[in-house]
Amino acid sequence: MSLGKKTSTAVIWSFGEQLARRGVGIMVTLLLARFLVPEDFGLMAMMTVFLSLGQSLMDSGFRQALIRLPEITETDYATAFFANLTLGVISYGVLFAAAPAIAAFYEESRLVDLVRVASLVIIVNSFQVIQIATLSRELNFKAQMQASLPASIISGVVAVGLAYLSFGVWALVIQSLLGAVIHTAILWRRHGWRPKAACTWASAKGMYNFGYKLFLSESLETLFKNIYPLVIAKLFNASVAGLYFFADRIRELVVTQLLHSIQAVTFPALAKKQSNKLELKSAYRRVIRVIIALYVPMVAGLILIAPWLFELLFPEDWYSAHRYLQIMSLAALLYPIHSLNLNILRVLGRSDILLTLQVFKKVVTTIVLVITAQIGIEAVLWGQVVQSLIFYFPNKYYSDRLIDYSFIEQLKDIGLFYGASALIFTFSVWVVAQVEVDALVSLALACSVFSTLYIFVILMLDKPLIGEVLKVVRKA
Repeated sequence: MSLGKKTSTAVIWSFGEQLARRGVGIMVTLLLARFLVPEDFGLMAMMTVFLSLGQSLMDSGFRQALIRLPEITETDYATAFFANLTLGVISYGVLFAAAPAIAAFYEESRLVDLVRVASLVIIVNSFQVIQIATLSRELNFKAQMQASLPASIISGVVAVGLAYLSFGVWALVIQSLLGAVIHTAILWRRHGWRPKAACTWASAKGMYNFGYKLFLSESLETLFKNIYPLVIAKLFNASVAGLYFFADRIRELVVTQLLHSIQAVTFPALAKKQSNKLELKSAYRRVIRVIIALYVPMVAGLILIAPWLFELLFPEDWYSAHRYLQIMSLAALLYPIHSLNLNILRVLGRSDILLTLQVFKKVVTTIVLVITAQIGIEAVLWGQVVQSLIFYFPNKYYSDRLIDYSFIEQLKDIGLFYGASALIFTFSVWVVAQVEVDALVSLALACSVFSTLYIFVILMLDKPLIGEVLKVVRKA
């Protein structure tokens, strides 16, 4: 199987794995909304940035280093394993000690116990790093999905039961912890890897030299990705933060999960071509066309149906979150392009450029957030759209320079999918506006018009792509 087809197939499996680990959990969130209030999700939002930073410290770039190494030994595996385990314990200790300060920052005393229990997930996840890195090197995302699915289902069912019994925010905390424990246990049972060698400083230094810049870059990314719920919770209130957090989790079902799949699959797949830039560019162009052809209509469709989806599925307290979801999804339309362009830097080992780009982006993010936070919550969200547009240009500049992939070439590869989605979206909105029907019929009509016209346009203008996508789906 060619790299393009193999990678695209792996994206399908990785997307399934992400749906299993988080996506099923997000579907459970739809049920939890029946028993929880926005404030419960707001409390989770307050903890998110701290838990995510702890997770980044635990990983510290070792997983990515393991994926990228051309040759890997048992010593490398053992070194990475014990390093991540040690860093996981350190991360937990820091969060345990910092819990009172976090609670004081938000003026919310309940966060002390919540942070100390929820952050245990970092230690649990430190036991997964080697298994996930090995399976990722093999592009074996099917095995990862087989571990994620039962973990997500069991933890989701337990969380819904706890929410029904009025456990409130603790239902969300237990869901996260239980899912991590079951996922880790299945990976250890099925994968079979155990430490067979001693740690060495030479191995740690080799991985650290690549990983530390990546760790700093990803820590900045994590901080600023989660700074929105932090700032929103601080400047507004827990309920508004809960609505934002809830909308963001629903967006993950389509946007974040597929984006994670793109990064997880394309990095190890394209890394196999790192020594030949012509082959790397050719593989990159094949991959990007299939991914964008699938991703863009899915996100545009989510923006289209959000109002009717919320009206049908959620209590009235949650309805205003649909507007948040639409704006956040609009900002996400360029995310796979950002991700794929940045993966070129990872593949070629240019973590120095990656770190520089992240610093630049965080400066821009801070400026935009400071300005928009003075206006209101929706202004903050529209600021994300502006940032996404700005960030495209520096990301694209380096992929152009490193593999000679120009803006015009990329526009030819992906312009059809963005243009067709925009026009069909507009037409679908107009069609639904012509009839006065309830939310369920509007939802069905919008989905039918949008999907039918998109497939028709692609068949007319790029018929070979349909065959390629169908082959990927069948092989998956």
